[in-house]
Amino acid sequence: MPAEASAFSTADESAITRTIEVERDTTADRLSREQFDDFYDIQRTVDEIVRGDFKRIALQFPDELLHDSVPIYRRLKSKLDPGRDLYVLADTSYGRHANLSKTQTTAQHVTADAMVHYGHACLSLTSRLPVIYVFGHKTLDINRCITKLPEAYCSQNPEYPPRHALLRHEVGYTHLADTILEKLRTACEPYNITIQYTKPNTKCIPNPSMAPTIEQTPPQLDYTHIFYIGGESLSLTNLLMTHAFCDVFSYDPSTNTSKLESTRTNKMLMRRYATVQKARDADVFGIVVGTLGVASYLPLIKHLRTLLASHQKKSYTLSVGKLSPSKLANFLEIECFILVACPENSLLDAAKEKEFFKPIVTPFELSVALKGEGGAWTGRYELDLGRVVEEGRKDLEERGEGVEKGGGKYRHAKRYDPTFPPTQITQSTTSESLILRNQDSAVSRLENSAAAHFLQERSYRGLEVRLGEDEPSVLEQGRSGIARGYQTDYGVRNDENDKKD
Repeated sequence: MPAEASAFSTADESAITRTIEVERDTTADRLSREQFDDFYDIQRTVDEIVRGDFKRIALQFPDELLHDSVPIYRRLKSKLDPGRDLYVLADTSYGRHANLSKTQTTAQHVTADAMVHYGHACLSLTSRLPVIYVFGHKTLDINRCITKLPEAYCSQNPEYPPRHALLRHEVGYTHLADTILEKLRTACEPYNITIQYTKPNTKCIPNPSMAPTIEQTPPQLDYTHIFYIGGESLSLTNLLMTHAFCDVFSYDPSTNTSKLESTRTNKMLMRRYATVQKARDADVFGIVVGTLGVASYLPLIKHLRTLLASHQKKSYTLSVGKLSPSKLANFLEIECFILVACPENSLLDAAKEKEFFKPIVTPFELSVALKGEGGAWTGRYELDLGRVVEEGRKDLEERGEGVEKGGGKYRHAKRYDPTFPPTQITQSTTSESLILRNQDSAVSRLENSAAAHFLQERSYRGLEVRLGEDEPSVLEQGRSGIARGYQTDYGVRNDENDKKD
């Protein structure tokens, strides 16, 4: 079957022959050995490995930095003791930036006791391995940056009332953060702006759950504005979503321009609000596990199951690796999916989200949806898994009863009672609610099985079981060879016929 023939099936060799376009980061290509070591913090990485006494270290790279993995490996190996082993992870990076939470599971395949993460990072709390962050040293015109940001602010606030602002940036500019902060504070003094800032942590901490993240901000000041240094990215999108109450001014070093980004916030929130409305109409949910390394993911999954059960909703837990429409389309009985992932992978791109056949919500959006018509959404948004669990435990709403309203029409919601044993039969059970469970004629109730309900309502339920009624098929030669190009029996016969002719 040709690759373009179906959205759900591709040719055999497509998995191997597929080409992925990667924009290489060539910043370090023109550097000397000393500059290369400084750019990738070689000596600091070695010191952290020795200090933690790590014996097996996994190196993780995003696609755009993978070409530097070999020289980095050699430089680290030359400075470490012979008893320490290094491994370059070759698993999928799940997008342009390497996903730390997913690749921690891959690192355990080599029984690594630490990981070095290169390039961009979401800085989510990890639960499995200690992580050493190497962000790289991106270049920045600091003078132009500290000039453009106040100009963008003044265009929106000509009277200069006293304000508190938070400084945020892409992690690649961390090495310049102290200089930027000092100069920006001086430049903002005439405009009555007080700048506060928390520097991202790059040191390895033995207990990953104690690692501070860029999301942590000083509690002593309430900020109403944010100055962000960096280009268009998931980090900026998530910043806008989780800080809808702030005016966000960004400076893009690639274009040397600064602008007010908050004008996009309302459109994004309205799009997410529409998805929440779809989730309100759903009765069967799929909890998609998109991370195995972020702290709090297991308590969150448990909380989601409890929350859905308390509202008599049916839930299934799925682990499908990298999300794709074809994978999720296999679960037709599921009406809405809940993605449990790190903050930068929780929200799908708007264009990509349209490819999926069912809505995909975040755990926070699910909690909003289950509050029903009585729960108003203030526009506040949360992507941190730990905070969602904390708030969810305190805010379990009472169950709704009877007829529900949703999607512009009245409907009768299905109720799945989690306390009812699936194999228990009561006197009130009718014949219409029973289904054969196995060949021993054991029966079970359909009322607590969403999949069984869905199967009963389908016009096609698979091939009929005709044991003893049909003759056995003749055994035929199947496919052979490697996945890149299978050889079929049909092709072999054609070759033999050609020889005879």
